[in-house]
Amino acid sequence: MNVLFAGGNGYYPQFSGGVQSSTHHLVEQLRSQGHEAAVLAALFGQGMFGLKARAKMKIMGQRAAVDNFPGYPVVRAWFPWEAAAFAVDRLKPDVAVVQCHKSVPIGKALEAEGVPLVIYLRNVEFHELAGDLRELKTALYIANSDFTARTYKEKFGIDSTVIPPTIDPVLYGTPTSGEYVTFINPYKEKGFELAVRIAGQCPDIPFLFVESWKLADDHRASIEETIAPYKNIRLENRTSDMKTVYGRTKILLAPSKWEEAWGRVASEAHCSGIPVVGSRRGGLPEAIGAGGLILDYDAPLDEWVGAIRKLWSDKGEYDRLSAAARKFSERPQMDPKIQFSTFLGVLGEAAGHNARQVA
Repeated sequence: MNVLFAGGNGYYPQFSGGVQSSTHHLVEQLRSQGHEAAVLAALFGQGMFGLKARAKMKIMGQRAAVDNFPGYPVVRAWFPWEAAAFAVDRLKPDVAVVQCHKSVPIGKALEAEGVPLVIYLRNVEFHELAGDLRELKTALYIANSDFTARTYKEKFGIDSTVIPPTIDPVLYGTPTSGEYVTFINPYKEKGFELAVRIAGQCPDIPFLFVESWKLADDHRASIEETIAPYKNIRLENRTSDMKTVYGRTKILLAPSKWEEAWGRVASEAHCSGIPVVGSRRGGLPEAIGAGGLILDYDAPLDEWVGAIRKLWSDKGEYDRLSAAARKFSERPQMDPKIQFSTFLGVLGEAAGHNARQVA
C-alpha cells in the first residue's frame, strides 16, 4: 500500500513529540515491508528550514513544499487541508491516516479526493479536531488506549480499534546509571508545578527536567526562574536520542495534570526497566500498569514524595518494580509486530471498504 499520514501539526525537524515519534516508527515499519509512506504536515515559517520551504513554495507557485528530510516525502503547507489535493496528486496514496490537529477539515479534504480514511485518535482534545467526526462518512478509527476509545464512543458514538503508541525497544532500551528522577516535558499540564514541589521536598535526590515540546524563550526563562532556588533540579534541552536520558534515569516522574490519552514516556521508560511514578489521569494508568506507582494528581504531597523516596532508597522494592516494568513492556499489546499487523489490517479494511463503495 501507499500510505499518507496527515495532520495539522508540524513534523521533523520543525516539531517533535509523541505523535511524530509514533508516526516515524510506523512509516519505517511500512517501508521495511515494501510499502510506501509519506506525511502531510503543517509548515512553520521560522528558522532556515522554514525559510527555504517558503522560498520553494513562492518560486514554484505551489500551495506546499516537499522535502525528504526524514528519509521519505513530507508535504508541508500553511494549511494542510488546503494542500490535500496537491499531496494526493503528488503521492497517489491508497489510504490516509489522519491524526490530531484539524483532523476533520483534513479528512474531509482527503475524502473529496477519493482517499479512504483512517482517523488515529491520539488525544481527547475535541477542539483540536476542528469539527465533528460524524461529518466524515467513510472513516475507520484507531484509538491509542481503551480510555481514548471509550471517550470518543461516548462523545461521537464511534467504535475504534485500540492500538497503543508503537514503541521500538531498540530505540529506548538501555542500561541506566540511575542518577536521576526524570521529568519529561516541563509544561503546566504535564505536572510541572507538582514536579517542582516534589523535588523541593527531596533536596538530597537529583532531578532531571527534560524539554520535549519546544520551549519558547519566555517560557524557558520562566521555568529557569522557578527552578533556580532548587540546586537538585537540572534542566536539559530536548534530544532526538532518548537513550541519553533514560540511560541516566532511575525513576520516571509523570505527574500529569492533563487527561493523557496514553503516556508514551512511561512505555519508553519501561523498555529500560525504569519504574514510573505517575498520576491517575486519562489513559496514563494504562501505560504505567504494573510498571510503577499510580497516585491521584491531587493526592497529598507527602504521598508523592513518599513514593519517590521509597523507590529511590528501597533496593528490594525498586528491583521488584524495575523487573515488573520490563516485563510490562514485553506484553503482547506492546509488541510492535502485533501492533503493526493490527494497524495494517485496519488500513486494508479501509481501502477495501472504499473500493467496494466506488464499485
